[in-house]
Amino acid sequence: MAFVLTPGQAADSPRFIPLLEKIKVRGTVGRPRTRPDAVAADKAYSSRANRAYLHKRKIKAVIPEKADQAANRKKRGSIGGRPVTHDVEQYKGRNTVERAINKIKAWRGLATRYDKTPDSYLAGLQLRGSIIWLRSLHPA
Repeated sequence: MAFVLTPGQAADSPRFIPLLEKIKVRGTVGRPRTRPDAVAADKAYSSRANRAYLHKRKIKAVIPEKADQAANRKKRGSIGGRPVTHDVEQYKGRNTVERAINKIKAWRGLATRYDKTPDSYLAGLQLRGSIIWLRSLHPA
């Protein structure tokens, strides 16, 4: 897991690239990879900049297109570009992220943000992430 702290009112989409740069994909052997095979995200992350970043790094984007983006592309006709590809089967795996967020928020202090400083809140997030990871190694 990787965490990027933002102010409460900040949008998620601009933090997409900094978060991806922090992620390390661990396999069974060898050093961690910095480039995942695919990234599944919801429609909020469907922006031209995010898709260009993923394309540049040769990462498959499993992000549905927003309705207004699709309408704008269709309105422009042939110069609007091709429709965005979207793998429905891979997108179904995105719920693991939502479940991880729910496990993190099971700690009341993290859900209600009792910590006053970003450093102490980030420490709580990292501690909770470590516990989730350790429990995943030996499921009960």
